[in-house]
Amino acid sequence: MSIVPLDHVTLAGLSADKERLLDDLHERGCLELIPLGGDTQESSGGGPSSEAREALKFLLSCPQRQHQATNEARFNAEAVQRQALGLQRKIQEREAERDDLLLRTAAAEPWGEFQFPVAEKLGSLRLWFYVVPHKDMPAVQASRLTWEVVRRDHRFCYVVVVSATEPEPELMPVPRVHLGARSPRELEQRLEDVELALEDARTERESLTRWCLLFARDLDRLEDAAARADAARQTFDRDPVFALQAWVPHEYVGELAEYARQNGFVFDSRPPAADESPPTLMRNAPRMTAGEDLVNFYMTPGYWTWDPSPVVLVSFAIFFAMILADAGYAAVLGLGLLAGWRKLGRSTTGQRYRPLMALIVLASLVYGVLVGSYFGVAPPPESLPGRLHLLDFNNSKLMMGVSVLVGGIHVVLANVMDARRRTDWRDGLAPTGWACAVGGGLLFGAGAAVPAAEWLKTIGGGAVVLGLLLVVVFTARQEKPLKRLIYGLLGLTKVSGAFGDVLSYLRLFALGLASASLAMAFNDMAADIRSGLPRIGMLLALLVLAFGHGLNLLLGVSSGVIHGLRLNVIEFFNWGLKDEGRRFTPFRRKEGSLWK
Repeated sequence: MSIVPLDHVTLAGLSADKERLLDDLHERGCLELIPLGGDTQESSGGGPSSEAREALKFLLSCPQRQHQATNEARFNAEAVQRQALGLQRKIQEREAERDDLLLRTAAAEPWGEFQFPVAEKLGSLRLWFYVVPHKDMPAVQASRLTWEVVRRDHRFCYVVVVSATEPEPELMPVPRVHLGARSPRELEQRLEDVELALEDARTERESLTRWCLLFARDLDRLEDAAARADAARQTFDRDPVFALQAWVPHEYVGELAEYARQNGFVFDSRPPAADESPPTLMRNAPRMTAGEDLVNFYMTPGYWTWDPSPVVLVSFAIFFAMILADAGYAAVLGLGLLAGWRKLGRSTTGQRYRPLMALIVLASLVYGVLVGSYFGVAPPPESLPGRLHLLDFNNSKLMMGVSVLVGGIHVVLANVMDARRRTDWRDGLAPTGWACAVGGGLLFGAGAAVPAAEWLKTIGGGAVVLGLLLVVVFTARQEKPLKRLIYGLLGLTKVSGAFGDVLSYLRLFALGLASASLAMAFNDMAADIRSGLPRIGMLLALLVLAFGHGLNLLLGVSSGVIHGLRLNVIEFFNWGLKDEGRRFTPFRRKEGSLWK
């Protein structure tokens, strides 16, 4: 539940040992290289290596594929990659040329069959082509140009002007037509050559598809080789020595230092400086790793911030449950999850997302029971589900209050976490002030809504005043007094933003109400059909129920994902995670990596 501390390390040695060092580091896979030698951009970790995947994607997208070869003795992965990428460029170039030729052929067609004269025969003169509407021909006739109409139709005259330079725009009523330097026959011949070249390239591409299976098996090795070659270009080389720098998790620094001592390399390490921006490596318990994906969907937290993955994971499940707002729909999702539980466990991605899905189902079941909705049907009050029905959707004031309470707690938590991650506690007093202000507003609202708890208004009002004072005093703590006051007062302009962000959580109630209303509407529709059509009414009613609730479940799931993420990545991140970073991309082998 934290961002892993990184160290900046430097390794140096003799150039003759460079390849051995890079091979060992590639196998260990515990560091991210920092490009040296004038390249100021950080390593992407996947530039050249993406060529192999691009080649495979190109071959797999071929409309016709040949029988897959299995004889590895006749297979050369590097040659297949080169040929595939070469064919891809060739096909793209020929297709672009073909499109251009088709346009030029269409433009030249109205002029009939002609051949451009040899330049020496015209001296310094050239031909300029214009398509002139009949109404504009008097302007051409009045010009001092030498021209000829080579064709007419019901709308245009096709005029050729003979001139050493292009006529001035004011002499011709229309811009000239660009036909190029080829005659229609030459265009047709070139178009035929391009079409034949495209056909040959596509045939060659189809023949390469026989290696798709073997190429896919060799993909990791190709990417490893490309990444390894890319790493060799990121070192600082000045014969007879070289040096490289990297970001390494602090826990691996001792291991690297021992490796450098045993192999004769110079090694140095230090913590990152305050003005540096190391990459971000988040590490969570296995049941929380899906939260990292939810966070990285929008942005990667900066290294100096904090890891919101657990908070986002739990809050996303709660928001999803409040939007779905039906225990029956949650049970359907639960049955689907149970059916696919083992299948999800067969892949790394499935193992990451199983805890998240289970949490979503559990939260949806609990909230659905609390609001008393089972496929849009409310349970009898005397039953056990009826006694557990504590939240009434028809009580808009109550449900809006619940949504605002959830939103306020979410914003307060964001500010508290933002304050906690500050090195100097005084820098955290401004976000603490916002947490007090929002929390105090919630208490004040609760006291106003519940007459028996008016004392909450006093506490809430005091918390709001205290929080806003902290914002004014500590928003620009290190500035001079006058600037500090001005920046503090400007900071108060976020009051409207805080109010709007908390009210944004009303969408939880609105979407949940919409889901419940649709479920009840489909139930009423099915009941009316059943009573109105005695014979086939039952069948039609079941079809309406199946279609209606299936559609409503689909809408509820999509709304839960979209708005559940939105409330986290916009409202929550706006208050608690302002600094964006980039993900830690280790230099590691995909085949047999030691990285955990």
